[in-house]
Amino acid sequence: MYYQLIKKEEFDKVRKSSGKWNLKMELFADMCRYNTLVAVKKAGSGHLGSSLSAMDIVTYLYLNELNILDVGVEHPERDIYFSSKGHDVPGLYSLFYALGILPEEKLLMLRRLNGLDGHPEVRIPGIEASTGSLGMGISKAKGMAWAKSYLNYAGHIYVLTGDGEFQEGQIWESLQATAHQKVNNIKAVMDHNKYQTDMLVADVNNIEDVVKKVKAFGWHVVRIDGHDFNTLKKTFNNLKKVDDKPKMIIADTIKGKGISFMEKPVKETISGKKYYKWHSGAPDDDSYSKGLSQLSNKIKKLAAELGIEKISIPENKAEGKTATKLDKEFVTEAYGDALVELAKTNEKIIVLDGDLSADCKLRKFEYAYPDRFIENGIAEQDMVSMAGGLARMGLIPVVNTFASFLTARANEQIYNNAGEKTKIIYGCHFAGMIPAGPGKSHQSVRDISLLLTIPNMTMIQPCNGIETKKAVEYCVNDAKENCAIRLAIGPSPERIKLPENYQFVVGIGTELTEGDDALIFGYGPVLLHEALVASRILKGAGFGLKVVNMPWLNRIDLDWLVNVTSKTKKIFVLEDHSIYGSLGNKIMEGLVEMQAIQGKLFEKIGLDDYPECGTPIEVLRYHGLDGLSLATTISGIGDLEEKLDLEKYTNEAPQ
Repeated sequence: MYYQLIKKEEFDKVRKSSGKWNLKMELFADMCRYNTLVAVKKAGSGHLGSSLSAMDIVTYLYLNELNILDVGVEHPERDIYFSSKGHDVPGLYSLFYALGILPEEKLLMLRRLNGLDGHPEVRIPGIEASTGSLGMGISKAKGMAWAKSYLNYAGHIYVLTGDGEFQEGQIWESLQATAHQKVNNIKAVMDHNKYQTDMLVADVNNIEDVVKKVKAFGWHVVRIDGHDFNTLKKTFNNLKKVDDKPKMIIADTIKGKGISFMEKPVKETISGKKYYKWHSGAPDDDSYSKGLSQLSNKIKKLAAELGIEKISIPENKAEGKTATKLDKEFVTEAYGDALVELAKTNEKIIVLDGDLSADCKLRKFEYAYPDRFIENGIAEQDMVSMAGGLARMGLIPVVNTFASFLTARANEQIYNNAGEKTKIIYGCHFAGMIPAGPGKSHQSVRDISLLLTIPNMTMIQPCNGIETKKAVEYCVNDAKENCAIRLAIGPSPERIKLPENYQFVVGIGTELTEGDDALIFGYGPVLLHEALVASRILKGAGFGLKVVNMPWLNRIDLDWLVNVTSKTKKIFVLEDHSIYGSLGNKIMEGLVEMQAIQGKLFEKIGLDDYPECGTPIEVLRYHGLDGLSLATTISGIGDLEEKLDLEKYTNEAPQ
């Protein structure tokens, strides 16, 4: 498939043209929508719904409102705009390309290594704040605005928020403090498209009447149609007259605006409920073609109305290829299925979700036991403390959201709950660095270390569906303390095979391959796959690498540890995490305690910096965590790629 953008020259043509101002804005925004759709399709993932709903707002701001003195240059007197939610960044990147801030090749490298991050990062030209973890934007804007006043710099701060984002407690802290501190050079705009991920905000955790609520915190608030350019212009002009309060615009928008079928929810056959389909992910080929066609027709019509010479729209055709069915699995599917099965005989199981029911594969539980499913929305701290209350009443709460948000944002609440000596199970989804496209705000590579110092917390990461089911059963039926189950969110690159007589025993791992030249401990399906690839490569080179699956991240049977490492002089721990405060630390401490490390090489292989953004194989190679890199690091044998036919030993890269 060949991906082509509407060229910057065509955007320049629109800006220079005469004609109705609002139609020019509409045309410019729809051309950006076209390029956004192309970029997300090429990336294979991204957030279309939010990008399309916010496009008219950011188009208006950058073409009319912001006093950007030099495009992409950090001049102290400039106005500053950034998105607090960050999901809409593919659309912002498309606008940046149209304005000359980003080159064409960069936009076509969305979610690629050395390209554009899946959520905003300040290393990208034009991006003013790194975002993606929700709720922080108004606080950060307040800091920028306060600094401008302190430093006597001109310019205002503009920040875009999501509507579901208003479920985060920090938003309300920042609203109150901004007004109290009289930081009045802020204009916040809510992209009120009514949907968060795939459900209505009103159904998940209703924020209305948001106008009255924000006004009560001391802000000047107006509510408008966020797609009407004349209204946007009038509103921002009127706000210039308000200098005694911070300002907020509640902009009613349509998620997926500009592509008719992306503007509407889809009715699910099983439940009969309506869900929004286009929050994240790339469209299928048919939808991609239809979307481009709709936008192309609208662009042509608007150009004709404005009397603009024909806008050159590239022809982007979908391949229409059928994907090959591979033997992969989602460990999260096994997790959700296990909860449903256990709930049949255990009425104490209560599942809580942080607006990620579909991603965390909890819909089956939600449908089977609606009276035992609590949708808490984007409010992790509240959810975890509620779980603490449920546990104090003798129930077994199972808390679910992405690991990066759960273990960091609600760490104090997790610690408080643990101190009460009750049992709570934490489903830490999207654990590790893969998929890497969303960027470091979502890649969870510090969650183990954040929980490691809690005494009564058992951490587990299963490698496949079978082990996932056993882990859930252990946590519900056998564990006496808090449990955190770390779960990879994407499809496993290969189905990890365990012995037929496999037993899930606390503190004991499983040998997956044989070899005495070196041993590597790993966990989870993504990096265990790479360790197995390394083992196959090294076997071809006459080097025996023993791969040990170790799902118990902080519980180690020391007698077993001594026995499994006894025949090797080289011990490695492969971390889908930072190398600081993780499984490697526990194994090293165990070997030291048992006086079994003397004369042996011990090395942790993992991250010692922030994880990169890109495709899985790009990022794994960059960090030296792919099979070939691991084989080279472990063995010290150079030029393995030249010496061996690697296709003989490797499976496909993780998706």
